[in-house]
Amino acid sequence: MTELRSIKIACRNVWKAYGSRPAFYFDSRGYKIDPDALAERLRSEGHLPAVVDASFEVATGEIFVIMGLSGSGKSTLVRCLSRLVEPSAGEILLDGRDLLKVSGKELIELRRHEMGMVFQNFGLLPHLTVLENVAFPLKIQKKSPKEREGRAREMIALVGLDGREASFPHQLSGGQQQRVGIARSLAVGPALWFLDEPFSALDPLIRRQMQDEFIRLQKMLKKTIIFITHDIAEAFRVADRLAIMRAGKIVQIGRPSDIVLNPADDYVAQFTEDMPLLRVIKVGDLATPADGAELYDEADASASIEELIPRIAGGVKSFSVLPANGVRRMVAAADVLAVLKRDVCRRSL
Repeated sequence: MTELRSIKIACRNVWKAYGSRPAFYFDSRGYKIDPDALAERLRSEGHLPAVVDASFEVATGEIFVIMGLSGSGKSTLVRCLSRLVEPSAGEILLDGRDLLKVSGKELIELRRHEMGMVFQNFGLLPHLTVLENVAFPLKIQKKSPKEREGRAREMIALVGLDGREASFPHQLSGGQQQRVGIARSLAVGPALWFLDEPFSALDPLIRRQMQDEFIRLQKMLKKTIIFITHDIAEAFRVADRLAIMRAGKIVQIGRPSDIVLNPADDYVAQFTEDMPLLRVIKVGDLATPADGAELYDEADASASIEELIPRIAGGVKSFSVLPANGVRRMVAAADVLAVLKRDVCRRSL
């Protein structure tokens, strides 16, 4: 991240183990042993360590992606963060407050007012219209009918479903149903947004469109988002930072460019080997102080460097990077072409 932001949610040494008596292993003595040794001990005695000593922080306004193959523990971890699944040990701090210590009543209120959740199966109520589905969480909050309808219509417009307010879920395409799910989760104005494989049930074309929609919404709303996926291309496309999980353990955390350029181990390297560097590395990743250099064109810091190639082919030698934030930065065409050369060599091996 290029700027200092407050931490919205922090996960500290979180475990989730399934079995006959997992709590036995997390007393003050046993929990202090090496996490890998404890995970192995749990497995050897018939338990399943679904999440192993997970720690990370998510800044306000950041998209933090948790990814891994099926069975890696990513969905269990995100459910631990909202306590839909009770962790076996650790701390989960929301604005500095440990969610594992709040009462059931307090947790319900936090879910109703602070958290938005979108899941793979949409979860729409089939007997309710689009408008009624989106307004449903506001009804739970006991908002007035006028307030519910106004907010629901605003969210429906935001996701591009104007005119479908009276439609029922079965009258919508998969992509439209997912838009309704997104609108419903946004209706309460959550500060923290959980998305668990929200687009995996969609066909590739609709999935790409929904990723575009998601990126568009985030630029407008600037939510703090934890996004779960098993798709490396999707993860690299939407993430500010991502965590890669394997067998319940987080094996690497970083920006997409950090992970693809400096994988932590062979597993991560294999995971990312087919990702084109030109699409992963952003303009801002290559930016350096301008040092008075003559600048010929402008480029957005969040754009992939792939987008600069046609302009370089047209003769542009350097780019000023936006947003400037008071500091003049640049990217030289030669630096972009060096990444292109590296990508070609890497993918030809």
